[in-house]
Amino acid sequence: MLPWQADLEGRVDEHVIDSEALRGNPLNDPHRRPLWVYVPPGYDDDPGRAYPSIYVIQGYTGHIGMWRNRTPFRQPFVETADQVFARGEAPPAIVVYVDAWTAYGGSQFVDSPGTGRYHTYLCDEVVPWVDARYRTLADRDHRAITGKSSGGFGAMITPMLRPDLFGALATHAGDALYEHCYLPGFAEAVRHLRAYDGDILRWWKEFRSRPAFTDPADDVLLVALGCSAAFSARPDGTPELPVDPRTGELRPDLWRRWLDWDPVRMVPEHADAMRTMRAIWIDAGTRDEYYLDLGAEAFRRSLLDNGVSPDVVHFELFDAGHGAIDYRYPLSLAWLATRLTERTCR
Repeated sequence: MLPWQADLEGRVDEHVIDSEALRGNPLNDPHRRPLWVYVPPGYDDDPGRAYPSIYVIQGYTGHIGMWRNRTPFRQPFVETADQVFARGEAPPAIVVYVDAWTAYGGSQFVDSPGTGRYHTYLCDEVVPWVDARYRTLADRDHRAITGKSSGGFGAMITPMLRPDLFGALATHAGDALYEHCYLPGFAEAVRHLRAYDGDILRWWKEFRSRPAFTDPADDVLLVALGCSAAFSARPDGTPELPVDPRTGELRPDLWRRWLDWDPVRMVPEHADAMRTMRAIWIDAGTRDEYYLDLGAEAFRRSLLDNGVSPDVVHFELFDAGHGAIDYRYPLSLAWLATRLTERTCR
């Protein structure tokens, strides 16, 4: 196990994409975004061959550079993904690493007046950009999306909204079943907001004036603010919490807007799209601190109850919490690449 960067058998091309969808976004975040495209071993040797593509999106506070982060005794996903193809564990595929960072730490991959048009950016800009420059099998039956946590949420909802683009997905501990994964955090957030007279934007101003994550409130309030910006922002972009910031009581109209984005609750409305999926990987740790194992169970049940064939679903719970489950990513990557290639051959 090398403690430093390993050579790849394939290669990662680093690009910058100039996004019209993100230009003038509410947070004044950059509209020029990094985009990494991995091509597998042998890509340059056979110019007549086209490949399935798998899009990788990140959890909350994730940005593209973190794919190269190294932790003791573990390799980063860029390297373990390369090994999937170098060792012949799956048919070759193109892997696309997408950046959706915002000043709040993430976008949830949706279009929102609070953060910007990140769903449009992913679907209408990144996908066509990659297809135009790489030898992809440029149709939904050979294109998948995968992610963990908020990225897992994005991987669940994007094929629902755009089944014309994505025909397969993998979600690792993806945000779902919101009454369990989000409401406990809001109770904690309200306690922290006592120090700010219930005003989360006062906390945000202070947060930006000092080193990040030097206060115990920071992790909880950052997610509360960022997800509120994604799911329940006013038309002018101001985030509104779905709970009263002093009492913690639910604000029904705002909470309903959050529930409308719960993948478990979205499945019935998008059942026709989900019944066309070629492959759906769902997993989570049984000790997940956000109860996303329950969300995974509920998402699977909703899929099956709405006519999705169990033959296309891989479901697994394993002994872990929410963190340090990056070793799962190559497993779903290999499974998706195999499923997408099987479809190619038929």
